[in-house]
Amino acid sequence: MLLEIVHTTSYAYDQPVFLEPHTLRLRPRCDWNQRLVRFDLSADPAPDGCSENIDLEGNSTASLWFSGLHDSLNIEARSVVETLCDNPLNYLLNPAFREMPVHYHGEAGVLLESYCLPTTQDESIDGLAHSTSQEVGGEISAFLSTLNQHIYKLCEKETRLEGDPFSASETLRRGRGACRDLAVLFMETCRSVGLASRFVSGYNRNGGDQEEHDLHAWAEVYLDGAGWRGYDPSLGVLVADRHVAVAAGRVPVQTQPVEGSYRGAVSSRMKVDIQIEACQVAAGE
Repeated sequence: MLLEIVHTTSYAYDQPVFLEPHTLRLRPRCDWNQRLVRFDLSADPAPDGCSENIDLEGNSTASLWFSGLHDSLNIEARSVVETLCDNPLNYLLNPAFREMPVHYHGEAGVLLESYCLPTTQDESIDGLAHSTSQEVGGEISAFLSTLNQHIYKLCEKETRLEGDPFSASETLRRGRGACRDLAVLFMETCRSVGLASRFVSGYNRNGGDQEEHDLHAWAEVYLDGAGWRGYDPSLGVLVADRHVAVAAGRVPVQTQPVEGSYRGAVSSRMKVDIQIEACQVAAGE
């Protein structure tokens, strides 16, 4: 599936301000799961400089810096992405990684240690993990699929465009949350049983004639033999060809699409617009 994505972020300031350097995470991944066909990034005012980098998570970032005073900042990212994963279960697990307890051996265990540690300890999260594990007889793949469905059914989906994700225990207590809240709940429940998990920010196209889209979030779990695999508890599905991943991180703050500040004691307003459409591109692009 070919998708054209236009992601615009606009800031307006009550008075001219000095823009501090901004870090952008807007360039979609290019890997086995999706192919980045085209990417264009623009900013108004034009920055004095732009440095493209790869962060610790392997995300593509762009750092912009400015001079002078400005009363607005507009950032537009245009992407064409070909999604490639039509079967999210097309993998073979390491035979030693099929049943709990979970063990990552050797170098993988060292590299994944921080992804396995819960950010908080909570009996309700441990209880959800334990009951789900018992339900599936400790089988890892079944645990993940079942947990994905449990959270989808337990928590009502809500839209909350701004703010950090709620903690996993708060989301479970409330019984509802935005996609980023449910992703954190899924991650923390996985970590409760030792499964390495991380937060992913990107886009989802459900099809139809939907005109407005929001930034989407889900979780990835590292499976020995299959690598990082995506689970979307807000939709109750495994991540496949309707998802476009942009950035991943051990914690959600590492995936923020635009990160920066300004110098000046003024108020600011932010507006985000995301358009996603199926498209066609010329051969060879």
